[in-house]
Amino acid sequence: MKNKYSFLIAVIALFAFSAAYAQTGTITGRVATADNKPLEFVNVAVAGQTKGATTDRQGRFLIKDLEAGIYTLKASFVGIEAQEKNIELRPGQRLTVDFRLKESATSLSEVLVTDMNANRFYSDSNFTVSKLPLKDLENPQVYNSISGKLLKEQVVTNMNDALKNATGVTRLWESTGRGGDGAEYYSMRGFSVQPTMVNGMPSVNNGGLDPANVESVDVIKGPSGTLFGSPMISYGGLINITTKKPLVQERREFGFVTGSFGLNRLTADINEPVSGSSAIRLNAAYQSQNTFQDAGSSRSIFIAPSFRFKASEKLSFLINTEFLDAVSVNAPMIFLNRSNPLTFSSMELFERNYEKSFTGNGLDINNASYGIQAQAFYEINSSWTSQTVLSRSSTKTDGYYHYLFDNSDGDSFTRYISDRNGQTITTDFQQNFIGDFRLGAFRNKMVIGVDYFKSSIFNGSTGWVGNGVVTLSDGNDTGILTRAGVDDLVKDSFEGNSTGTNEVLSAYVSNVIQFTDALSLMASLRVDNFNGRTDYWVEEEIKSQTSLSPKLGVVYQLMPDKVSVFGNYMNGFVNLAPVNVSNVDGSNPRLKLLDPEQANQYEFGVKTNIYGDKISATASYYNIGVKNRLMTDPDNINNSIQGGEVLSKGVEISLIANPIEGMNLVAGYSKNHTEVTEDNMESGYLGLRPEESGPARLVNFWASYTLPTGPLAGLGLGFGGNAASEHLTLNRANIGTFALPAYQVFNAVVSYAGIGNQYLLSLKVNNLTNERYYSGWSTVTPQQLRNIAFSLNYRF
Repeated sequence: MKNKYSFLIAVIALFAFSAAYAQTGTITGRVATADNKPLEFVNVAVAGQTKGATTDRQGRFLIKDLEAGIYTLKASFVGIEAQEKNIELRPGQRLTVDFRLKESATSLSEVLVTDMNANRFYSDSNFTVSKLPLKDLENPQVYNSISGKLLKEQVVTNMNDALKNATGVTRLWESTGRGGDGAEYYSMRGFSVQPTMVNGMPSVNNGGLDPANVESVDVIKGPSGTLFGSPMISYGGLINITTKKPLVQERREFGFVTGSFGLNRLTADINEPVSGSSAIRLNAAYQSQNTFQDAGSSRSIFIAPSFRFKASEKLSFLINTEFLDAVSVNAPMIFLNRSNPLTFSSMELFERNYEKSFTGNGLDINNASYGIQAQAFYEINSSWTSQTVLSRSSTKTDGYYHYLFDNSDGDSFTRYISDRNGQTITTDFQQNFIGDFRLGAFRNKMVIGVDYFKSSIFNGSTGWVGNGVVTLSDGNDTGILTRAGVDDLVKDSFEGNSTGTNEVLSAYVSNVIQFTDALSLMASLRVDNFNGRTDYWVEEEIKSQTSLSPKLGVVYQLMPDKVSVFGNYMNGFVNLAPVNVSNVDGSNPRLKLLDPEQANQYEFGVKTNIYGDKISATASYYNIGVKNRLMTDPDNINNSIQGGEVLSKGVEISLIANPIEGMNLVAGYSKNHTEVTEDNMESGYLGLRPEESGPARLVNFWASYTLPTGPLAGLGLGFGGNAASEHLTLNRANIGTFALPAYQVFNAVVSYAGIGNQYLLSLKVNNLTNERYYSGWSTVTPQQLRNIAFSLNYRF
């Protein structure tokens, strides 16, 4: 009987709940601009009620369980005029209410117009590339901007995965953490390059970068010394990070990623308008992860506060800061012997030890970095704007770095280890005057600037000490891999304290003359005065040099705002900073001053932006010649020498497209031929491809599709990957050639964005086929095996 009553009570309760539920309804709809672009983060509120919603990427919103009645629905957003609609909601009704705002997408530059119907990974312009407001089709230089939206879609947690979306870019060395050059090395157009620029200003690091504060990663191609100076860039180009800036609307987003090899990552992005004239934004991340090998890990904390303040109609300020504290245990790089004939002929022994790290989890290295940039913009008049920028960065190294060096017996490697301690500090000041004016019948866009750059390298490390032998045939390691044991080994090998500095004082001008609506010419010139020394008190060691760096470019738009052809001539003049060198056994450590290098590039190609911005493509051919090139000493791994000439030429094709609603594509193909054309025959380089040039052919591809409508709206699928031809990691006539095999790596992601865009769930699989592949620069470095990551992003 008791069960019968319980059943009746449950039935009555169910009917009561159904009756109550039937008295409520649901409101759904979409918010768009005047030109029908969906608008994200719009607040849709019910007047007099606590219920409301925020629009998602598709501009959609959903308000559930609202009692039947007559209401006023209000769509509002900071910076736009609010709209109201009177509605009547009946019991059980699902009412659709759409809002069309008065403003167009182009007029809402400070508002996040969403991108379901747009080429969401394409940016029409990038101020950093030319220091001028030029559209892509107006710019005679090639660049790839990797959107932060793409990085979120791909669940990117490190900079290497981000740069896999750039055409013709591949990693040579992972971060070592050591002082001076401990950041990752990449190859671009046949030359090595490190990420050293933030918002177009120098910002050095000795470890990895965190993508939490990335608005875009800008890969600017070719020798760009005319606008960016020489010490921080490469002849192949430069890698710049454009950071997130404070916005006019509220935004709060938290993210969590967990996955294979102990990956745990927390992120936060909080934007708060303080008043109508100021806003603050905070991006932060914590990440910890092990490696796919038997030892090794990384842990980092990243904080990036920024502040924007509009003091008056003419004057505004922007301050960006970044603080990164990272601790990592890095596997030693495996160096092939660059002094003796090659004794390896296959990958077999390296394959056998693919998952061995040859390190100990107590041998960590700490890299603490910070960067701060303060910018002031002042509108002088309707034609000229002043930009004043002060940038400061510091990166420290404190901990153990070791490498394995080939003993030339086809099996064993000796470990060399040191307790590294150093710091690099950079200061940069720029004053730019940016003009947009008419001179006679011609429109001119001009930047006139002065630039002062100073870097200082401090070193107080121990010497290099032999620490055991690794044999690949059996995986045996006789080294000491504990902190206490290594400290005992290196305790009597202090290198001494040393300092290296260089200063560059520059002035530059760049002008784009628009002769007709279709034809424009860019002419630029920079003058550098460089000073460098290894000791503040040894004045006779100072080297001073003045150089000119020109740049020319021409653009002709075959179809206005749709198709343009371009050509450029660019020069790079690199006054190299002092480098740490020593004898091959690590003795006689010292800082070495270097002579300048010169590079000249000519390039021509075509750019398109057709079908209403839905298909953007660039195809180009380039030719770069370098004189007085810096190379590694073939007889000493710890030394660098200069001399010889290098020729690099190739083709690049890039595509970013939105062929149908909800689908987006990013793809690239590059083919590069680099050759040492003049050098001493004894060096073994003449006529061969330099080892820093990476694979000759590279392919990158990513395609994603998100269902825009229907019951599964918000469900997304993504697939892509990278392919590379074989890479000659060692390539010298007097030693031999060792090739890292070609590879194809594929990745996939499944995601779901909830209505209201409050959350985004993603499941990512990297290296689907568990491909074993390698990177290197006279080294052999195994890359990440298959791994899975699950992410949750929540907005409110």
